[in-house]
Amino acid sequence: MLKNLLKKIKDRKAKVGIIGLGYVGLPLAVEIGEVGFRVIGFDISSIKVNLVNAGKSDIDDVADSSVANLVKSGKLIATTDPKLLRQVDTVSICVPTPLSKTKDPDVSYILAAVKWIQQYLHKEMLVILESTTYPGTSEDMILPLLEESGLRVGRDFYLAFSPERVDPGNQRYTTQNTPRVVGGITPQCTKVAKTFYEQFISAVHPVSSTRAAETVKLLENTFRSVNIGLVNEVALMCDKLNLDVWEIIDAAATKPFGFMPFYPGPGLGGHCIPIDPHYLSWKLKSLNYSARFIELAGDVNSHMPEYVVERIRRVLNSRGKSVKGSKILLLGVAYKRDIKDTRESPALDVIKLLEGSGAKLFYNDPFVPEIHWNDSIHRSSRLTPTLLKRVDLAVILTDHTTYNYQWIVDNTGVVFDTRNATKNVRTNRSNLILL
Repeated sequence: MLKNLLKKIKDRKAKVGIIGLGYVGLPLAVEIGEVGFRVIGFDISSIKVNLVNAGKSDIDDVADSSVANLVKSGKLIATTDPKLLRQVDTVSICVPTPLSKTKDPDVSYILAAVKWIQQYLHKEMLVILESTTYPGTSEDMILPLLEESGLRVGRDFYLAFSPERVDPGNQRYTTQNTPRVVGGITPQCTKVAKTFYEQFISAVHPVSSTRAAETVKLLENTFRSVNIGLVNEVALMCDKLNLDVWEIIDAAATKPFGFMPFYPGPGLGGHCIPIDPHYLSWKLKSLNYSARFIELAGDVNSHMPEYVVERIRRVLNSRGKSVKGSKILLLGVAYKRDIKDTRESPALDVIKLLEGSGAKLFYNDPFVPEIHWNDSIHRSSRLTPTLLKRVDLAVILTDHTTYNYQWIVDNTGVVFDTRNATKNVRTNRSNLILL
């Protein structure tokens, strides 16, 4: 059976299932379809399914034309019907893994996907979890459910973990050219999963187990969280010392070894970095171990929106104004530059805090035409000289490259830049304040 499945994969004759057609699943489906596999995309959202079957994409990094070509050629279909899992030879789980309000892992989406697979698991089937989770999820939670079928892992079916490495908006590193880590429950599982990814990924790195692969992903994002937490705290210290944190970082970055520059900002956003380290911390608490670096970095990062609002208050006070009643324009609400994704965006926290202080808010984001806050829909304001001149303060929260920062600074009374987006702006005016 192993040889048969490997041959089907190498010949691109295996039918591939992907559960979850979001930021991870849809790019994966397109990449797999473009090398010749037939792909069935599963999602609980009929809106998402209908969109894909109409040849359209709602993901920044996937062009409508890519989806349309695959749908037209019969290489990609989308469905809400789990019964079609009977037809697939491999299935990848690409569903959200958020945190609960108490910052405990919420694996309900993974469990729902596994329950689908459990009903239609068959011999010679490869199951891969890509969703970020805590070490032991594949072995302790997924495996027992699948083996309730009477089939045995490594003999009848294969189970592996390969963490997604999606960076929305990154033009240099895509699904295809970003190396993959793969770990299986058994060596046979690792071999099958590695062979599968080798068909459409430029480099695949096998590790000893699913637990190892699960921990790799958490280390990657914990590394970023801790270093961003460090540099955010340096920004707070530089404020106390009356120093320019951006000057300090740029100077330190001239060292050709032993230093990697990270940059402060209004807080962490996106689905991974604000969330994934807590999966590792939560797991270690069950082993009576406190992950102090993770907790401290999380505390510093989570309070950056409050620091930004405090700085806004000080900027306005220095000009004889209070936050209450001031007209404030927020530039950028996506969690990072040049994308439309607002998941966990610190801008949303800044909005909540400013609105609670009585500010009159406007926002502009060329990628996000509308957002929801305070049970209302708010639309992006048109960026005009009139708007810039009438506001008391413009705050740069997302450093979109589409903004003309020189024009913004020249036309605005006061600009507070939390991202150092204005570093190339030429001005001798005192209307530009950096984080």
